[in-house]
Amino acid sequence: MHLDQIQKVYFIGIGGIGMSALARFFHFHGKNVSGYDKTPTVLTQQLIDEGMSIHFEDNVALIPKDADLVVYTPAVPKDHQELNWYLQNNVPVMKRSQVLGIITKSTFNICIAGTHGKTTITTMVAHLLRDTGYGCNAFLGGIAVNYNSNYWSNERQVCVVEADEYDRSFLQLHPNIAIVTAMDPDHLDIYGDRATFEQAFIDFTKQIKADGMLIRKKGLSRETDLNAATTYTYGNVKDAEIHPVNIKGENGSNTFDVVGPGWTLEGLTLHMAGWHNVENITAAIAVAKYLGIEDEKIRTAVDRFKGVKRRFEYIIKEIQADHAQTKIMIDDYAHHPEELRALLTGAKKLFPDLKLTLVFQPHLYSRTRDFADEFSASLSLADEVYLMPIYPARELPMDGVNSEMLVSKITVPCTLLEDKEQILSLIENRVHQGNTPQLLITAGAGNIDTMVLPIAKILNDQ
Repeated sequence: MHLDQIQKVYFIGIGGIGMSALARFFHFHGKNVSGYDKTPTVLTQQLIDEGMSIHFEDNVALIPKDADLVVYTPAVPKDHQELNWYLQNNVPVMKRSQVLGIITKSTFNICIAGTHGKTTITTMVAHLLRDTGYGCNAFLGGIAVNYNSNYWSNERQVCVVEADEYDRSFLQLHPNIAIVTAMDPDHLDIYGDRATFEQAFIDFTKQIKADGMLIRKKGLSRETDLNAATTYTYGNVKDAEIHPVNIKGENGSNTFDVVGPGWTLEGLTLHMAGWHNVENITAAIAVAKYLGIEDEKIRTAVDRFKGVKRRFEYIIKEIQADHAQTKIMIDDYAHHPEELRALLTGAKKLFPDLKLTLVFQPHLYSRTRDFADEFSASLSLADEVYLMPIYPARELPMDGVNSEMLVSKITVPCTLLEDKEQILSLIENRVHQGNTPQLLITAGAGNIDTMVLPIAKILNDQ
């Protein structure tokens, strides 16, 4: 299918972060874009405001019957009426990953894969290329704070793409430059076991073009099986070929230098907390150096980077010298045990004197079942936990799998709460009693983001 022949595109699951980036791509190029999603969100409202028609009812009467292309996400259930109507009426239907593969077929592609960190690094790479004037088309898995978008376009035929391992989507891509950040098992409902999951990443690196480059994190499982014509390692360890040095953190920012093969870039400042984010920007800097971007432009772009929404995002940051009135609220997308571990460890390093209260919403029954012990260990890094019910997303309930199964294994005070209202009420009561949480973190990939502003309002109104 040639994209220039398409005039009308319909998205089933348009509110997904990857789907919405594609919708914005087609809309930017003058196509008629409309779509369906299960529930209204801030993102779907932004798409509506940008001129796209969206409805929230699975109703064949509401769909454009003359669509040239239907794009759907694998998370849509198989009994979806609209999707089945298009399939039965021979309308061209493609997964998001297939369309992304077509778009990037004739471009120079920088693709970032990994169980953790890929959204942040993808956004960092795209920002460096945009801010330095190099230019790129960006398909992000999160909202870049600098631009309040997950997509932008440029005349330079370079695409920066988040390479999603779910449903093996990233095997549709053909990178010129690839980054692999982590291979901790996930999506075992799709892959079945660790070995099959890791093999998908090996297969992804085989997609790198013949003269391409791989930047892989030092210490990955089966790392010697991950190769390209040119391969470098990165990481916050001295034996990585590209690594940060002289890291100093203060008030949520980090200063550091980066050492690479035959080069050093000094005097960098990243206004994001956590050493893992210094490691993330190190991978992005490696790409910029490979592309020949000048050091001073890279240094300035790093300093200007404002982060990614829901990635260690400060919602409230009021720090007092004696911490008597200190009030910090952080929101994060962490939904895997390793992501939670990095999030909580990083926060406690930054604010070692503050009691850390975590509000966590598990995501998927299968993930909770498969990593129950790992989740409990990571959650126990907080000082206290408010645990929400599992967000099912695409899944149906599983017998015996629920948030309660985590509670008995968590070694710090843990309160199991049933719904949003109960959590807001509990926090409000704490504030009224003069026991306002000093460091509160909300985390999860479900709809916990709808609680962020209400919680912030309670904390700010004390």
